[in-house]
Amino acid sequence: MIKQVLLLLSLASVLTPSVSESKYISLLPQAAESFSVGYIQMKNAGNCSYMVVISTSCSSPKFTNDQISIAFGDAYGNQIYAPRLNDPLSRTFEQCSSDTFQIDGPCASQICYAYLYRSDANENDGWKPESVKFYGIDTEPVTFNFNTSIPSDTWYGYNFCDTPTPPTPSSSDQLFTPKWLIYVVLGYLLNSWL
Repeated sequence: MIKQVLLLLSLASVLTPSVSESKYISLLPQAAESFSVGYIQMKNAGNCSYMVVISTSCSSPKFTNDQISIAFGDAYGNQIYAPRLNDPLSRTFEQCSSDTFQIDGPCASQICYAYLYRSDANENDGWKPESVKFYGIDTEPVTFNFNTSIPSDTWYGYNFCDTPTPPTPSSSDQLFTPKWLIYVVLGYLLNSWL
C-alpha cells in the first residue's frame, strides 16, 4: 500500500508541471540593459485587463514615497505599461503587504517579462518587493520573485522571452491530471489503508 502511495505522489509531480514555479523561481532579477517604454507596441489589436498582485517584503522599509512603475509583456511585442502604481497617501507598498492592481493594455500571450521602476527623490534604502503575480484572460498566471531592493531610476526585473524553452507536445499529446483528482485518489487510498 505504501508503494502505491509513493507511486501516486511521484506521478502527481510529473503530471502536474508548473511553469511559473519551475521557470521563474531560481533566477535573479537584473537591470534591463536596453529596455524602453517610449514606444508601446500593440501587435494584438484587442484590449485586455490584467490583475497584478505585488507583495512587498517584510524586510522592506515600513512604507515608500517612491514612485513605482511597471512594464510587462510577451515575446510578440505586446507591452503593458503603468507609469505610476502608487499614491503616497494610499499606503500602497507597505511592509509585509500585498497590493492588487487592474492594469489595461494590449492582449498579450504568455507574459515572459516584467520590469519595475523605482523613482526615488530621497535616495533612501528603497522599496523591496517580494513577488509580482500576473493574471490575465488569455495568459497563464505567472509569478516573478524579486526578494531584493529595486535600484533607483532603472528598470529592474526579468526577461525570459529570449530564453529557449523545450518544445512542448501538442494539446492532443499532453497527459494532464488535475491536482484535485490526485488528492482524491490519495485520500481514498490512505482512508482504505487506515
